[in-house]
Amino acid sequence: MSIIELLKIEFMKVKRSMILPLLLIPPILVVVSGVFSISMYMTPEYTNAWSAMFIQSALLFGYYLLPFSMVVVCVMIANRETKNNGILKMFALPISKGKLALTKFFVLLSFLAIQLLIFSLSFVIAGFIATKIMNVTESIPVLYLLTWTLKLFTTMIPAISCMWAITILFEKPMLSMGLNLLLIIPGVLVANTPLWIVYPYCYSGYVVSNALHTVTATDTGSTLSLFPFIPCAVIISVFAICVSIKYFGRKEMS
Repeated sequence: MSIIELLKIEFMKVKRSMILPLLLIPPILVVVSGVFSISMYMTPEYTNAWSAMFIQSALLFGYYLLPFSMVVVCVMIANRETKNNGILKMFALPISKGKLALTKFFVLLSFLAIQLLIFSLSFVIAGFIATKIMNVTESIPVLYLLTWTLKLFTTMIPAISCMWAITILFEKPMLSMGLNLLLIIPGVLVANTPLWIVYPYCYSGYVVSNALHTVTATDTGSTLSLFPFIPCAVIISVFAICVSIKYFGRKEMS
């Protein structure tokens, strides 16, 4: 059975779950609040209006709401497998444990992409309304929004890898959720220290914070260095994925 066929089965499982409605709430809330707060300071001569609104919305989203919601998704997906012995039925099929574990991870990435798509669409709608009300004539920076959506997606991959590994290692939902939430909460503090480079839970928020000065009058460009950031993020992601593959279904297999 191929990965594509397994993905189809996984999406059929979650089709009637509460995951998709859950993904709607955080982006819409943070976009509306972020756009509303920054729109109060706009004038028709306002420059970088879209960028300012996006950064205002993405800060809270990147640091907290996006990671929080993905932790819940991880637990819901893992819980669905243990419920009614669903994982035992999957193991009864001629499928390798590693392929099944990777499929679950790809499902998580799919939900991450869906939530970021909702975030972008919500932002465009709210931003369009705000700029019309304030008579700001700046056009929608489509390429800018697409670039940032991709940045948020890629910088969340290491965090999701760790979240999923912890969810697999600690089978009790409340324990795995609590541990992940405890790792998310100090993200802002760690982002302001040299340790941020080895703390994937703050990556998305850090990248957004780093871009704050690009929407000010003294635009000096991004100071984020891709090295050693990218190698470190890749190593963390690969290690966490390997852990999740190794320990996936260990209780049922024992």
